[in-house]
Amino acid sequence: MTQHKITVTIKLFAAYQEAYGVPELVREFPSETSVGKVLENIITEHPELAQWREITRFGVNLQFVEPDTVLQDGDEVVFIPPVSGG
Repeated sequence: MTQHKITVTIKLFAAYQEAYGVPELVREFPSETSVGKVLENIITEHPELAQWREITRFGVNLQFVEPDTVLQDGDEVVFIPPVSGG
């Protein structure tokens, strides 16, 4: 049985954008992937981002969501780390 894949766009801000050097990524994941699993994938690629894991908020299609939210094909995911400044 072939597992279906979904494609999501990941918008990067602050530390996430600095780590990757680009404002967004387009990635393919197995269906039933949660937002939290996408973050874990990002942290695996850039372990320096682990410090933001517990304080990052998540957005999907312009709505704040919990990390266990399951993604659909075509979703836009945003990781929102805390920012400082004025």
